[in-house]
Amino acid sequence: MRTSPLARARETCELAGFGDRAGTWDALLEWDYGAYEGMTPAEIQAVRPGWLIWRDGVPDGESLAEVTARADEVVSWARSEDRDVLVFAHGHILRSIGARWLGLPIDFAARIRLNPTSLSVLGWAYGEPAIESWNDLGHLA
Repeated sequence: MRTSPLARARETCELAGFGDRAGTWDALLEWDYGAYEGMTPAEIQAVRPGWLIWRDGVPDGESLAEVTARADEVVSWARSEDRDVLVFAHGHILRSIGARWLGLPIDFAARIRLNPTSLSVLGWAYGEPAIESWNDLGHLA
């Protein structure tokens, strides 16, 4: 069980009842947005029309290759464990992990929406990596 060291993920982990058992892990940090930190996609689009983080990355921040490497590290760890694992993290890195779990390039993550506080389960189907559930918000009803 691991969590991003950032407050939002740690607090969610604690609220879910796992705070005392989850270790922090920098691999679960959110994407370093560099010069775009704190900007909304609309604000970025105003200065860079057509911009898409999954294709274009961010200036002065973490590259697509670096985010891919971190996602791959999480996937490798999860697959090496003898039991289910649980992670608490942030939207872009979790979407990246989902894409890389499936063996797809990181830009596939643009196609898998993820809401805050949602639950997702990655697993196996017929011996191949699969998404068992994604973006489940049923616990909020």
